[in-house]
Amino acid sequence: MIFSDNKKRIFVCLVLSALIALFGCQPSKPEPRQTVVIPDGEINPELWGKAYNEEYELWKKTEDPVSARLSKYKTGMDGSAISVDKLSEFPYMALLFNGWGFGVEYNEPRGHAYMIRDQLEIDSSRLKAGGVCLSCKTPYAPGLQKEMGSDYYRKPFKEVLNKIPEKDRTLGVACIDCHNNRDMTLQISRGFTLVKALQGMGKDVNTLSRQEMRSAVCAQCHVTYNINKDAEGKSVGLYFPWQNSKWGAITVEDIIKKIRSDETVKEWKQNVTGFKMGYIRHPEFEFFTNNSSHFKAGASCADCHMPYTKAGVYKISDHRVMSPIQNEMRACQQCHAANPGWLKERVFAIQDRTVSMMIRSGYATATVAKLFEITHKARDEGRPIDQELYNKAKDYYEEAFYRSLFMGAENSVGFHNPTEGMRILGDAVAFATKSEAFLRQLLTKAGVDVPIKVDLEIMKYVDQRGEKKIRFNPALEYKDPMGLQGRF
Repeated sequence: MIFSDNKKRIFVCLVLSALIALFGCQPSKPEPRQTVVIPDGEINPELWGKAYNEEYELWKKTEDPVSARLSKYKTGMDGSAISVDKLSEFPYMALLFNGWGFGVEYNEPRGHAYMIRDQLEIDSSRLKAGGVCLSCKTPYAPGLQKEMGSDYYRKPFKEVLNKIPEKDRTLGVACIDCHNNRDMTLQISRGFTLVKALQGMGKDVNTLSRQEMRSAVCAQCHVTYNINKDAEGKSVGLYFPWQNSKWGAITVEDIIKKIRSDETVKEWKQNVTGFKMGYIRHPEFEFFTNNSSHFKAGASCADCHMPYTKAGVYKISDHRVMSPIQNEMRACQQCHAANPGWLKERVFAIQDRTVSMMIRSGYATATVAKLFEITHKARDEGRPIDQELYNKAKDYYEEAFYRSLFMGAENSVGFHNPTEGMRILGDAVAFATKSEAFLRQLLTKAGVDVPIKVDLEIMKYVDQRGEKKIRFNPALEYKDPMGLQGRF
């Protein structure tokens, strides 16, 4: 076919227009970041922010109120609202933790900006451990621990806090906690906790891949830990109870075994039973990495809680550090093609099942605690107590208690590892049931008439907290979707 000159020109213009429409309107690729060296030892995030402004502005948003709730059971990271009071949400905890700071005030956490602010606002009984409580809360912790030695652990909380420059005393996690100041690579800043814990289970921090580091930096804080005490009850050390475990398999059994075998970490006395107990705190890393489907698939903490986003011309990690639920499930959609609403319902379904088992295990364990109270009263009255049955009951009770505690303290309400969560809670119910059977047999032999349904006197323990019980926000009240609480 032969075209005239005009037709040729028109044809060329049409082709060019098509090419422009096809390629010219596509978004530009994110520009690579130019590395800026930050002075050694510089903690101030504002200075880091001058070089990395996009990340800094997102980091500051951890202070902002977020309207979306993490789930049916948690608030969002709302800087203006009162956090959910877990002792009102799950009253069995008020009974089990009575005699301990967590039995007075136990609130759902808020954003990273509130790490120290919330510590300063909570009941003073929660700060009795001393300066050691700053270990994952402030970027000054590594320097203070190195400078003060054993005094860092044993000195009063406020005394150690006052060694931090006044302008930074409420500064939570900062850039230097996770990044090398020279090349911005991820690094572990808590050598005295995490590096030591990894070494204890045969893992060299220098061999961690970049993807493993994207979880390890979170494991500096989102783990459980134990505080060693001396004969006077003063804190003298800090460790993660991973000594019997290995990378990717930090089990609840190993954690409990370590806690129960170390008398120096029995930090408090449970009032109901009179037993000295250890404690388990926010074990997100241990729970997630123990053979969960997402961990086995190669996902890291940052993939879900700090997904990549575009800021101007740059592709960066979202430094708001929030639940995917608060971000319309965008992190999940990197791998899952389903719509956000469907994905969110899957999360809630897992959490509903977890909470139903939490309630069962919590109230089963609380029932055993009250049976121990009855047993001790009978012993004080001079009734004969079968020591073998007593020892067996106590053994099973502690196994149940720590499992129930583990799942109540873990912040994903089971989502990080649903199969493992149900296993742990199922075992907690089994241990509590076995312990109850031993105690009923013991009490019957001692001539004590044991009621079929034990009165837990739950509200007595909730009300003992005084003014702290009013911190509960009725607008966020737990609705008990399974209708289980009334059965216990």
